Amino acid sequence: MANPFRLFSSNIAIDLGTANTVIYVQGRGVVLSEPSVVATSEARGRKQILAVGDEAKRMLGRTPETIKAVRPLRDGVIADFEIAEEMIKYFIRKVLGNRAFSSPHVIICVPTGSTNVERRAIRESASAAGARRVFLIEEPMAAAIGAGLPILEPEGSMIVDIGGGTTEVAVLSLGGIVYSRSVRVGGDTMDDAIINYLRRAEGLLIGESSAELCKHSIGSACPPANGADGRTMQVRGRDLVRGVPRQIELSERQIAEALYDPISSIVDAVRVALEHTPPELASDIVNRGIALSGGGGLLTNLDYVLSESTNLPVYVAENSMLCVALGTARCIENHKQFRGILDTND
Repeated sequence: MANPFRLFSSNIAIDLGTANTVIYVQGRGVVLSEPSVVATSEARGRKQILAVGDEAKRMLGRTPETIKAVRPLRDGVIADFEIAEEMIKYFIRKVLGNRAFSSPHVIICVPTGSTNVERRAIRESASAAGARRVFLIEEPMAAAIGAGLPILEPEGSMIVDIGGGTTEVAVLSLGGIVYSRSVRVGGDTMDDAIINYLRRAEGLLIGESSAELCKHSIGSACPPANGADGRTMQVRGRDLVRGVPRQIELSERQIAEALYDPISSIVDAVRVALEHTPPELASDIVNRGIALSGGGGLLTNLDYVLSESTNLPVYVAENSMLCVALGTARCIENHKQFRGILDTND
């Protein structure tokens, strides 16, 4: 089988995430990593795109009634087809510029739990954005390749990829997924948990951006030892009783308490995956350990919590944030080796 990716130097790998979109261009490497956010305005019944990516994210929670900053993806799949199409088109044009390239071949990652309808929506969005041909790859497979796991060998490997909208848990061997589980818990769920905790415990309302900042700055999967509060930071929001701005000091212990439910859901998903793993592959995982990838995998002490819950070694993959994009990129650079794992819709 001929390698179609050799014909065009502008071939693209896209990690189309709920929180961020990462794009790799063949021969150039990772050229874009921006939030999956689009700002629109509506006039005479038609939506007009005002900003995409970084610029649009700065508008979240700060727009007047005439402007909306939205995420066109929810839980890893397209929720707004029209806006997603415009976002993909914008990003592709941004990375390729005005180069006289033929329409690129594009590989896009999809969650394992995505339906045929959702996959078709992703294909059609990329095709409408100018792709010559669209290939799909399941996210845990791409993450495992990007993390350097030997997925083509007759050995068991386990990956836990925690993105903005979903957590993908998979056991892989011989180029296939032996078992996979996709739970709609991710970075966005953690942000919502922090917002709800502060509303309930402190009577303070904060926005998505502030919650995300708290998670990145002092977030932890478990409380500090010996009853300590751990790291602290100042957070500002609106007092729900008096209706005026207020500032409080938030601790690492409070964030760990807020994140208890989403972390428990991730731990449960890993346990279920291990229970469904064949014995021979389970023994390989005992030796190799469990790899964490995605932005959520960087949460402080998450590897420790998973290790304590499973009695297995757990480690954060190198370039965790880019594992999915880099794994997808390897499928472009080594199409002959990985062609069996791509969904070509042929």
